[in-house]
Amino acid sequence: MAPHGETIASSYTRSNSISKPTSLQRTVSDISFELSKEVIDELTLPPISEVEDARCECCGMCEECTREYVEKVRSKFSGKWICGLCAEAVKEEVEKNGGKREEALSAHTSACARFNKCGRAYPVLFQAEAMRELLKKSRLEGRGVRAKSISPRDKGGLKKGGIARSSSCISAITREMNDLTIGN
Repeated sequence: MAPHGETIASSYTRSNSISKPTSLQRTVSDISFELSKEVIDELTLPPISEVEDARCECCGMCEECTREYVEKVRSKFSGKWICGLCAEAVKEEVEKNGGKREEALSAHTSACARFNKCGRAYPVLFQAEAMRELLKKSRLEGRGVRAKSISPRDKGGLKKGGIARSSSCISAITREMNDLTIGN
């Protein structure tokens, strides 16, 4: 469209005669195809190693692995085959306990056994068991069972890692209930 709504009148004719050069054609070489085929035929593929199912001795997860990989993992973890996730957990445990792989492996195996026994079937009980263990550890470390105030007026302050409460909500609830009974 032209500016200001004006139309441009022109004579446009459409012609279907597009000039193509008649002398150019695409060629395909058969020799390159045959050479690449001979190279592929001569290459022998390596044998496919047998894959077997291996079950983790900690968590029970099943993976498809080659026999060589299973033997490598077993040699690393005292004859037990463990999955990659459990292997990482054992590595973390080794770092925590000072490099004792046997102790780390047995600790992780017992934790997995406890979880499989109770945690999968009853997750709420497993969470309660975890809280019980947390409180038991805090008692053994000398941090007491009862919650401490985090008020700056306390002499010793709060010990690190303890469970603390900031304040009680009972007075606020009682106040709201009294306001409701007075209003009625």
